[in-house]
Amino acid sequence: MNINNSFFLERNHPPSQKYNNKIVLKGLKGSQKELFLPMRKKKVKQIFESLEVVDTAAKGKTVAKAPDGKVVFLNNAVPGDIVDVETFKKRKAYYEGKVTHFHKLSEKRTDPACEHFGVCGGCKWQNMSYEHQLAFKEKEVTNNLKRLGKIDVDQYIPILGSKEIYNYRNKMEFSFSSHRWLSYEEINSDVELKDRNALGFHIPGMWDKILDINKCHLQADPSNEIRNELRKFASENGLSFYNLREHEGLLRSLMIRTASTGELMVLIQFGAPDEDQIEQVLSFLKNQFPQITSLLYAVNQKQNDSIYDLTIQCYAGRDYIIEEMEGLQFKIQAKSFYQTNSNQAYELYKITRDFAGLTGDELVYDLYTGTGTIAQFVAKDAKKVIGIESVEDAIKDAKSNAEVNKIDNVEFYVGDMKNVFSDSFVETHGAADVIITDPPRVGMHKDVVDQLIKANPKRIVYVSCNSATQARDLDLLRDHYKVIKSQAVDMFPQTHHVENVVLLEKI
Repeated sequence: MNINNSFFLERNHPPSQKYNNKIVLKGLKGSQKELFLPMRKKKVKQIFESLEVVDTAAKGKTVAKAPDGKVVFLNNAVPGDIVDVETFKKRKAYYEGKVTHFHKLSEKRTDPACEHFGVCGGCKWQNMSYEHQLAFKEKEVTNNLKRLGKIDVDQYIPILGSKEIYNYRNKMEFSFSSHRWLSYEEINSDVELKDRNALGFHIPGMWDKILDINKCHLQADPSNEIRNELRKFASENGLSFYNLREHEGLLRSLMIRTASTGELMVLIQFGAPDEDQIEQVLSFLKNQFPQITSLLYAVNQKQNDSIYDLTIQCYAGRDYIIEEMEGLQFKIQAKSFYQTNSNQAYELYKITRDFAGLTGDELVYDLYTGTGTIAQFVAKDAKKVIGIESVEDAIKDAKSNAEVNKIDNVEFYVGDMKNVFSDSFVETHGAADVIITDPPRVGMHKDVVDQLIKANPKRIVYVSCNSATQARDLDLLRDHYKVIKSQAVDMFPQTHHVENVVLLEKI
């Protein structure tokens, strides 16, 4: 519907049963037009009683079967529960719904540790005991390889669980908001709500709604103390929290990074360049938390919170923290990528190195190398390692870390993988004996898979954070490579996410 820009919209009550939305277009000089939109049909909700929740599904959902045979996806149930369900979405092959009543609770359940469970949305499996979390993650990987990729795997090695199932993350990001998320109890109460400030997480699917977090169990202290003390200080001193709709306010976001070495990074994004107030906040953090190794800030007046195009300023300490792994040191800056579970990353890399089967004579390519952690981790067992990555800052970090670690048999190159990893690149640098690939969740571009086949390495080690796209890529390689073994690694307890490592050998 094309509407002249000189008119603006005003919606009124429906004039009849056939139409439920009258739009009045008012002109700048008092003229107006009226349009009527057809009445929308109300969505019909269905109630299913006493359904058994039988499995898990993508994105942390669980699954039941409706009487008509369709699948019902749920957010608030555990396999083994017997539940009543109210649907809110209907599609040709499935429903989406919510549990309205529990007839029986599953034996797989456990009590969530977090007071924010069920609202925050960050740890959807926190109500399922860890042994069963691992079983369902392992099942997902196996099903994806068998059913999606039709892949025959010689050996499935049991999933490697995490020793720490809480306080394992080394990086957390929190958002400030001047209008925090309100519970139904708060909305319906007669109590006047004076403090609407929040420092926490986005409500799932709601970009402008922030849940105020009292305690998060994913990152070890002093993470909670820093967040809570900063929120308290800001409120007591009248510092403005960011308004996500109006894009105004001083305090915008907080990032906390920790390292296994005990070092600590804090980065504040400010939504306004008020030097006095910025100094006030940073001075407070420096004095209140002298253990901060790297205190950073950035002024961000864009529409999004991404830091990658911002100038990061160092207020106190140095602009990086140090992570260690088997004697190797990695400088982690604000924009650096590093696996967010340091201890389990070490286990993941050991499996990757073991699968590669290096003897010291191999030329290794490390595709999607990031900051070169895997490349440097396997370098001592290889003749030479070449890493390729599309992010320029990551490659700068990789080269810097290689110098720090005095590793001279690694080289790093930057550029789009499907363009850099080419025939001419292989001709220049030599044919790899082993290729390690650790792509993003979308998997590898088909051109990269084609080049892998042409590169013809003896072995490929495929590390994936999404076994569905991994299965798709393995299917493309099936005529040239056989999958020897596969092992899932749980990097993110209390969530549905799981990593998987696969070894392929040339047929």
